[in-house]
Amino acid sequence: MNTPIHRATLIFTLLFALAANAHAKVYRVYYLGGQSNMDGYGLTEQLTEEQQAPVEGCMIYRGTIQRAGDEPKGLGAWATLEPGFGVGYSSDGFTNRFGNRFGPELRFGAQMQKLHPDANIAIIKYSCGGSSLMLETGGATWDVDDRRRKNGRVGINQFDHALKTIDEAMRVRDIDGDGEEDTLIPCGIVWMQGESDGTNEQAAEAYEQNLTELMDLLRAALRVDELPVVIGQISDSGLKGGGEPVWRWGETIRAAQLAFCKMDPAAILVTGTEKFSYSDRAHYDTAGYLDLGKRFAEAMHALEESME
Repeated sequence: MNTPIHRATLIFTLLFALAANAHAKVYRVYYLGGQSNMDGYGLTEQLTEEQQAPVEGCMIYRGTIQRAGDEPKGLGAWATLEPGFGVGYSSDGFTNRFGNRFGPELRFGAQMQKLHPDANIAIIKYSCGGSSLMLETGGATWDVDDRRRKNGRVGINQFDHALKTIDEAMRVRDIDGDGEEDTLIPCGIVWMQGESDGTNEQAAEAYEQNLTELMDLLRAALRVDELPVVIGQISDSGLKGGGEPVWRWGETIRAAQLAFCKMDPAAILVTGTEKFSYSDRAHYDTAGYLDLGKRFAEAMHALEESME
């Protein structure tokens, strides 16, 4: 991998886009995906007044969660980032229906703005609680080898729904509604997932290979082979009882996540999640999601700088 070429290409693309239309905005786009700790269980009511305010200048497109076999629709609507894009969110493709929860995207967007003060930030988010990278876990899956027939369709799963979300978000010409066509430049992937794979020995042992394949496919979907990837390391609340971990093969997943980031020069691992408090045995509390979003942003920025 020749990372200087990637950075030179990105810089050239950004400069070309700016020169092509001096009036339109150029947005740095980040895809956020994974399972329920990316969905987000942070409570809006526990945020300060400042934290509840819209993050002006940062846009988000959140794809509505779909099931295996559903026709991929990628339903969402670009809007200014604010709380409500967590669990309970949905869209008909025109209007956002906000829940009372948020995920890592809230602090991630705000922190990325601080780290890139002269840039515009945009987030595309599609995640699905309980999803794994291998079909054998029995739940929702991102397994690209899934050949099940559901609702008359074969092999349609969370990966397909994510691709449709990305496509629908990227095809919008004016994401901020100011009447000027915007330019969207994919700049990174943030992935928070692996807990479900930690419930199945076979899925855990195959996790590094499956994660590598999925990140390559997401990079291809965003049309940047060396796109920076930030991985959130899973943790265990220890709340199952009896001294047993919630994720029986969680250590195998953590080792696989670390191995992936060591092997991929354009990937970085976010650790420290084991220090977070939990709202239940599987999900972080409000403070945890704020901390996680900040860590994601700082890791992404550090990775971007290292690739210059």
